[in-house]
Amino acid sequence: MIHFEGDRSFPQPPAEVSARLGDATFLVSCLADVEVTEATPTRAVWKMRPGFSFIRTKLETTIDVLDHVAGTLTRYRLVSHGIGASSTVDVGLSYAPEGDGTRVHWIADITQLSGLLKLAPRGLIQSAAQKVVEDTWAAVGTRLAA
Repeated sequence: MIHFEGDRSFPQPPAEVSARLGDATFLVSCLADVEVTEATPTRAVWKMRPGFSFIRTKLETTIDVLDHVAGTLTRYRLVSHGIGASSTVDVGLSYAPEGDGTRVHWIADITQLSGLLKLAPRGLIQSAAQKVVEDTWAAVGTRLAA
């Protein structure tokens, strides 16, 4: 298992931030260079090219909102699969007031890798995943501010 954790601050109140981050349609709208094939508040599916040069196929990724308590927490599961590679990531967010805004504490665990991803060095997986996390949080911040 590969573990990631951190905090993000947003100027919007917890109710607004959690409502947006608890909506799979909003989350998938933050992603660049993806082909969305399904988007509902509890589930989104898209296709994308992974950031690994040794995987040439498009990955189909599904995010399911497993639990959402307004202003308190959100849990997701992301499952990606393509020819020769698959992964499962469990994500949890908790929301806390921070002045007039919100502090989001997030945890993400890569719980399953298979195929070519399982063979890749752990450091390569971690650095690629960290870039995706940073890019996604930046996009979320931009969309929340819009």
